[in-house]
Amino acid sequence: MAPAAVLKVATTPFEGQKPGTSGLRKPVPVFQGEHYAANFVQSILSCISEAERGAGNHTVVVGGDGRFYMKEAVQMIVRMCAANGLQKVIVGQNGIFSTPAVSCVIRKRTAAGGIILTASHNPGGASGDFGIKYNIANGGPAPEGVTNAIFNYTKTIAEYLICPDITVDLAKLGTQTFEVSGAAQPFVVEVVDSVDDYLQMCRGIFDFSTIKSLLATIKIRADAMYGVMGPYVRRILCQELGASEDATVRCEPKDDFGGHHPDPNLTYAADLVNTMKTGDYELGVAFDGDGDRNMILGRGGFFVTPSDSVAVIAANCDCIPYFQRTGGAKGFARSMPTGGALDRVAEGLGVPMFEVPTGWKFFGNLMDAGKLSICGEESFGTGSDHIREKDGFWAVMSWLSIMAARKASVEEIVHNHWAKYGRNFFTRYDYENVDAAPANQMMANVEELITKGDFVGKEFSHGDKSYKVAKADNFMYTDPIDGSVSTKQGLRIVFADGSRLIFRLSGTGSVGATIRMYVDSYETDSAKQRQDAQVMLKPLVEIALKLSQLRELTGRDQPTVIT
Repeated sequence: MAPAAVLKVATTPFEGQKPGTSGLRKPVPVFQGEHYAANFVQSILSCISEAERGAGNHTVVVGGDGRFYMKEAVQMIVRMCAANGLQKVIVGQNGIFSTPAVSCVIRKRTAAGGIILTASHNPGGASGDFGIKYNIANGGPAPEGVTNAIFNYTKTIAEYLICPDITVDLAKLGTQTFEVSGAAQPFVVEVVDSVDDYLQMCRGIFDFSTIKSLLATIKIRADAMYGVMGPYVRRILCQELGASEDATVRCEPKDDFGGHHPDPNLTYAADLVNTMKTGDYELGVAFDGDGDRNMILGRGGFFVTPSDSVAVIAANCDCIPYFQRTGGAKGFARSMPTGGALDRVAEGLGVPMFEVPTGWKFFGNLMDAGKLSICGEESFGTGSDHIREKDGFWAVMSWLSIMAARKASVEEIVHNHWAKYGRNFFTRYDYENVDAAPANQMMANVEELITKGDFVGKEFSHGDKSYKVAKADNFMYTDPIDGSVSTKQGLRIVFADGSRLIFRLSGTGSVGATIRMYVDSYETDSAKQRQDAQVMLKPLVEIALKLSQLRELTGRDQPTVIT
């Protein structure tokens, strides 16, 4: 058979191919446009580190969450990798790979990087969203230096390389080899079981026998929301750890996520919440489309905020064999908008604490430098230094480990945590698909207000509650490892009692703007710690809405989602 020809396809740049916090996300029809996806993939391949290529590292991992257009994109990426001189592509069977699994495989196989096809928790289907994200050799999301290089390349691209005659059988496990014109050696595609390497990694982190014994005594409910996590849940929770098959729901990956929004929160995972309210299950868990986010619920629908979840895991990390072997936690970190519960644990345990911008890539440098073990974001992301991505299944296994070790329910564990460390009441209001102009105007108005010289010291009141401003800024972060500076990471108002108001525009949507408003308040009075968060935070919420004029500028009386 003749070698596959390498074609040079002339193209022109597209505006707006700037990767956000989690890659490039656009509606599916945009990616289906002629040359659009290929331009971005060529920009990624052209920006793979020369150091990696110089070290002879010519392997790329490819996979995604099963959403519409994924399989076509996998074939295109394989063809372009062959044409661009990569020697090997590792791809999940049928194209399926969770984002944490891609990070795991990159690290285990010492690949140059990985291309992940996901728009995370965004809707799927032919009219939904698609995304392409590049992870570097450490398994983590590309840092700003790399994403900026990719974006700059998209602005000047004139051609891309592709081998159109190469087609991979994505269902067939094993190695497929192709001769490529002008290549010194064959191009290899290895189709691997999507779960195997990730399962092996989990065995090295957790005590499977202890968790299996626990699952023999309690009932759990795991909702994969028709995303990528179905095969992982069934293989590990059911086959390996003995949970009953009826413990799992919506575990068949669908390209439109069953017409649902694969976002594990109280709004979009309402079916799980209602099931948990029956009291039949001790633990309820949900995952997003690509498996990096999670939601934890206890019996009766007891909701564990993501800010509390990472704090509880950190406070109880001695229950997890991985941390027992590595001498405990080296450091903790959270994204700036995340509630301050983790800070209390770090202070109590004498562990270094870091506050970083939103985006998992900011944790990677700290981990690679050996300064960070456990971290989290309020957007339902939790993880550790076992990989360089947030990891929804890792969080669930951590909770099962803690429940087994403490011999306590989810609610008991959280209440005991509050009693020891105090409670950070936290809520997030999401206003999705807001017109960009009023959203930007609101942010500009707030920034102008809080950066005036007389803003610090002002008092704001609602009802019988008053708050005095101690600090206000647009959050800026200087990376303690490489000295890189990230500016304009969110408008932040900190009050004298430690309460905080934060405003951000999200970078994870594909159309319009998503305004996110965060409210965080610390409470040490045990008599108040079990109150409803929305009741306790109402004065601060009203102050935030009035101060920002959010309702007036956007015309939105209510948020799309309240967490």
